Amino acid sequence: MKFGGTSVGSPERIVRAADLIQQAREKSRVVAVVSAMAGVTDLLLETMRRAEADEPESVDQHLGTLKRRHVDACRELLPAEDHDEAIHEIERLLNAFERIARGMLMLGERPPKSVDEAVPAGEKLSTCLLSAVLRSRGVPAQAVDACELIVTDDVFGNASPLIDLTRARVNARLGPALETGETPIVTGFSGATPEGQPTTLGRGGSDFSASILATALDASELWIWTDVDGILTADPRLVKDARVLPEVSYSEAAELAFNGAKVLHPRTLTPLVKKQIPVWIRNSFEPEKQGTRIVSEISADHGVRAITSLAGVALISIEAASASMSGAQLMARALGAAARANIEVLLMTRSSFRQNFCMLVRTEELAGALESLREELKIELAHDYVYPIRVDESVGLMAAVGEGMHGTPGLAGKVFTAISRQEINIIAIAQGSSELTIAIVVAQEALDNAVRAVHEACGLGEG
Repeated sequence: MKFGGTSVGSPERIVRAADLIQQAREKSRVVAVVSAMAGVTDLLLETMRRAEADEPESVDQHLGTLKRRHVDACRELLPAEDHDEAIHEIERLLNAFERIARGMLMLGERPPKSVDEAVPAGEKLSTCLLSAVLRSRGVPAQAVDACELIVTDDVFGNASPLIDLTRARVNARLGPALETGETPIVTGFSGATPEGQPTTLGRGGSDFSASILATALDASELWIWTDVDGILTADPRLVKDARVLPEVSYSEAAELAFNGAKVLHPRTLTPLVKKQIPVWIRNSFEPEKQGTRIVSEISADHGVRAITSLAGVALISIEAASASMSGAQLMARALGAAARANIEVLLMTRSSFRQNFCMLVRTEELAGALESLREELKIELAHDYVYPIRVDESVGLMAAVGEGMHGTPGLAGKVFTAISRQEINIIAIAQGSSELTIAIVVAQEALDNAVRAVHEACGLGEG
């Protein structure tokens, strides 16, 4: 069971998480993976930014805020006789974070290794509180640092697990605890290299942590507790009649997540597919609702099943200035540059005649992508073999997703017609051979209207 930041975001939510764990323990052995309380990771990162900027007063202020929030939660959650022990642990964890932040203050910089060591403090504080609440109820529960369990490479900020080493550590550490009826409460988002250097798993890291542990333990199911009812046909903030999908495939869920759905990160599902471990997306605020089950195969209706969108993206266009420049080689080098900079390319498309192509990246990764591309092509750019790289940040990505799209004629026409009726210009299009997703780039200001139009045209709403 994985609990997101909003699901442990207040003393009331932590109590609900403890209730859900206790209920599940009546039927199964349970491992819980916990995010930081909502807003805490952002506050930790901001504290380190202020340290780098040589703002000691701001650092002190943020440290005080972090301590008050967790100590106040502790006093509200636990009986008086348990306060001293829990507050001592909270202070120990915050002192470890403060030591790193003060080091950054002296250095005037934030080394990636130090950030990865410091930022999981939020998850450690959450596991401290949740495990203490369970113990106060007589439930044998222990806070466990994922650095002891999940072994990763050394790509700080976006590490990947080394599954065989992880499996050995997970079973050695958690196996005996589960056999004796203990419930481990594990920090999400983090791991460590084989040498023990802490790392973080990037966007969606807590979900990813949970799927790694579920795979290593051969879990029967993974339950992700969040603040939504499940995977919907569209973002309900944009589409009023969006509805919950009771069941989706691994592929559909991954495509929706990749193209903007915030319920989970696509990397979450990767470890689970081989062992076909089902995933439930459930609402911890309304646990009586059924949620969405993610499985290997579904009996899908023909057509689109959900629409998702992603703002905060940028379109990078590259074009050869000389006919002697191979378009295929240029694309290969550009993709290699993106890979070396650890940039996720969301969409790529090219012209068949003019030697040009474009790639879509997240705005926060744009600077790194451009730096890597310009370094890779510096000779060609300097000698005008390649035109100056163009960037358009005023775009958004929309995707129509569905297993039932494969081999169904007329779907692309329906999608494009719905968009054109709103007088929205399509800037770029991509569809893979699997026909699982049609990805479309439009002007950012038209993105919401495009989503609503396609959702309605595909008949995805309630009723």
